[in-house]
Amino acid sequence: MSDRFEPVIAVLCCNWCTYAGADLAGTARMKYAPNVRLLRVMCSGRIDPAFVLRAFAEGADGVLIAGCHPGDCHYINGNLKTMRRFPQLKTMLAQFGIEPARVRLEWISASEGDVFVKVANEMTGQVRALGPLNWKVRAAVEPVSGLAEHHAG
Repeated sequence: MSDRFEPVIAVLCCNWCTYAGADLAGTARMKYAPNVRLLRVMCSGRIDPAFVLRAFAEGADGVLIAGCHPGDCHYINGNLKTMRRFPQLKTMLAQFGIEPARVRLEWISASEGDVFVKVANEMTGQVRALGPLNWKVRAAVEPVSGLAEHHAG
């Protein structure tokens, strides 16, 4: 048994493209890291930053957001909303001390099972190199010195 850290990668993926691409990879018996946990949403535009925070809080060491290629969104422009929101998400996560390499945005179509495999394996390796996220340690808030005395009287 290996003592090597194995990260959990949460993949928040679009139902119409990326989920189908992951399914294609599976049915074609392409090999990718077993660390990946697929979480299907109807559109990448539906992904709220709270979903990413929750994935981290519930044990993910990395989060991959994946959807249809721009111009191919089943809901016309959902992925464009995702593209606009992503820099803000990374800024917010940086404020929590979460390394930028723990979150990734990719466009993967239903016919790109091989791309899904490549991205899943790359991200697993990248997050493995970073080590465990330790969300509970990072999210712990130290009490502010003197605050309790101030409110007490």
